[in-house]
Amino acid sequence: MMLETRLPAPERTGALWWRATLDMLPLSISVIPWGILCGALALQAGMSPLQAQLMSLLVYAGAAQLSATTLFGAGTPLLPIMGSTIVITSQHLLYGFTFRRDVLPLSLRWRASLAFFLTDEMFAVALKERERSGAFNPAYALIAGFVFYLFWNLATLLGIAAGQYIEGLDKMGLDFAIAATFIAMTLPAMKNLPMVAATLVSGGTALVTKPLLEEIHIIVSALAGMVVGYVLHRMRR
Repeated sequence: MMLETRLPAPERTGALWWRATLDMLPLSISVIPWGILCGALALQAGMSPLQAQLMSLLVYAGAAQLSATTLFGAGTPLLPIMGSTIVITSQHLLYGFTFRRDVLPLSLRWRASLAFFLTDEMFAVALKERERSGAFNPAYALIAGFVFYLFWNLATLLGIAAGQYIEGLDKMGLDFAIAATFIAMTLPAMKNLPMVAATLVSGGTALVTKPLLEEIHIIVSALAGMVVGYVLHRMRR
């Protein structure tokens, strides 16, 4: 997709592609087992190879894909699947608000493209780049998001291919990549007391509430962490 924007002269070269690709590469590699698992589970849920690949090409939401695939395989109606997807991806609203002032001056094509490629990983890398340079670089964010998208779909394709010949692929512990990826994104962000407190409160609340509120414990723990982080941030200011 050709998009028009003005970038600083040094960023017009292939150096921007190289830098964004290298920054996203560790997270892209760590998500490969997760993508393989998504592709294999989609086949086990009764999807065709084409449908399984289209999930990653069009939906492009790792945790939501796993949830939707599991529900689809269990014969769940469409409405609960959509509800589950909305809940799991609701953090993207916060990501959007974080970059709201940065993307408002951009054209609709830029905003739509950034919105499509926006993932937890792209957000983490783009936010770190904004903190480093002092300004949001939409081209950098878009390239980083595209690189991750490419790795995700290649991993899904590998899972589809392997899932047709290897039985029990979902029992090989590939889901460890989910936790590993989020740990890799979270630890570098824990630079101050509000961030550390929000992380610890969210994790602790999730452990305590899971036996009692299994269906919504993630939402409850996330809200608890955000409230604590916000209060501490306001107190520091």
